[in-house]
Amino acid sequence: AYTGDLIGAAPGANAADLEGCFSLSNPIEVIRTNVDSCDANGGTLFGGPFEFVEGDGIADLLADSLVTVVNSNGENFQWVITDDEGYILGLPPTLDVVDVEGAGPGNCLIWHLAYTGDLIGAAPGANAADLEGCFSLSNSIEVIRTNVDSCNANGGTLFGGPFEFCVGDGSPDLIAAEQITLANSQGTVSQWVITDDQGMILGLPPSFDVVDFDDVFPGTCLVYHVSHDGQIAGLAAGNNISDLTGCLDISNSIAVLRNQPDGGVLTGGPFEFCVDGEADFVSGITLDSTRGDSTAWVITDDQGNILGLPPMPGVVDFDEAGAGICLIWNISFADGLEGLAAGNNVADLEGCFDLSNSITVVRNQPDGGVLTGGPFEFCVDGEADFVSGITLDSISGDSTAWVITDDQGNILGLPPMPGVVDFDEAGAGICLIWNISFADGLEGLAAGNNVADLEGCFALSNSITVTRLESGGPCTTSTAEIDELRANLSVYPNPASDILMVDLGTTSTVTRGQLLDFTGGMIYQFDINDGKASIDVSQYTAGAYVLQVLAERPISKRIVLSH
Repeated sequence: AYTGDLIGAAPGANAADLEGCFSLSNPIEVIRTNVDSCDANGGTLFGGPFEFVEGDGIADLLADSLVTVVNSNGENFQWVITDDEGYILGLPPTLDVVDVEGAGPGNCLIWHLAYTGDLIGAAPGANAADLEGCFSLSNSIEVIRTNVDSCNANGGTLFGGPFEFCVGDGSPDLIAAEQITLANSQGTVSQWVITDDQGMILGLPPSFDVVDFDDVFPGTCLVYHVSHDGQIAGLAAGNNISDLTGCLDISNSIAVLRNQPDGGVLTGGPFEFCVDGEADFVSGITLDSTRGDSTAWVITDDQGNILGLPPMPGVVDFDEAGAGICLIWNISFADGLEGLAAGNNVADLEGCFDLSNSITVVRNQPDGGVLTGGPFEFCVDGEADFVSGITLDSISGDSTAWVITDDQGNILGLPPMPGVVDFDEAGAGICLIWNISFADGLEGLAAGNNVADLEGCFALSNSITVTRLESGGPCTTSTAEIDELRANLSVYPNPASDILMVDLGTTSTVTRGQLLDFTGGMIYQFDINDGKASIDVSQYTAGAYVLQVLAERPISKRIVLSH
């Protein structure tokens, strides 16, 4: 009750501040609880609306004293500034720090937010309508911003990004519509603008989400929004956005980084080493034309499995890798590459990257193999002496050859196979039969040289000894049976077919024989029954052969096959 004038009786004022001749009764309390047990209350705001002139260079400050919040309740409180569509522009701790000068023309809304517990969605660029949690927003107070020059276009504020794409891989690189938010824009005409990082206009799409950035060259693009009143000059591809004129306003920009790594070009090599316990290092490799945030050297096997990631290829000892083929690569990549680790395969890398060409490193490790058979002992008596029954296993290498040396390692011959050598012609002494496996580039493998002087990447097998005894003393002449077999041996073709007939002219205990192919280096074995054999030679290559009857001492006969 009051008499006369009463000062301060208005919504938002405090009853304790009333002035005049008045009296208040006792109060009656009204307790309000929420149906969902959320007791947050943003309260009621009193003050405003406010109106400021933009572009005059004078700070347009709000003040806590100009806005009163009453009836708020909650564990936490927050001031919220949105545009007129509810998009959050800022979350200031107090209103005193808010200067709307520079925000451009348009309308903002001031809200008071109260919440209890976790609050989801309170971030610039989000919409206040999408907040989640136990919260309450007050009523809003409008802030009207008009431009000093009467141009009220406002490009707005963009939220989202920055974005990063790997271009040139053929996959579309699109920004989804929900990934960029435009808030606080105002104007008769709205236009999206794509520029390079120098502001040169690349395109004017109807919306940013239709732009495939994979089609654009590597580098950085900028996404802008421009608002204008329809009277604008310079808004065209090839111009610079800074040169636009008219009643317009440009938003902030969002960067789009378009990565296109280039692994570069390697020159040098290829390299070939012999795995022999001596360190093998590459040198002279050069790398040009790389592009990317990061680069690394990669060593793989010939299937692309990553063996190592050295700081540079020249520090790798390839002898330690054993026999095989390595590939040297350079990789250029953007941040976020996954799978670049030893044990993985380069085909399984994920991210934005590019591999250079590769340089091959061949690691040779020949193995002369294992010879079985012999040793042999012959009598130098004018009768041909051939070895038989020699087998070779476990060889490896680019090439292989048979080698006959004396017991000092001097090379006597390089036959296509040991079985074609008539050791009777060598005279008395000791021969050694070897197999040699070697990589390209072996030097010194010729009759008259010594195997100790060979140079290159090679390995010798074990040797088989052939002892050649002079007649007389321990060396006796051949037995009567062998002499008889040699005298009676005849070889002739069956004119009705490609059958080679062998006839010893007598019933003999000899059961095996073999054909030695001079040209192809093959050995074909055959059975002898009651002194006779028939050999189907239809699949054998035409040329010179040695036919051997495998008696106590082999009995040999040179023949020529023709078809």
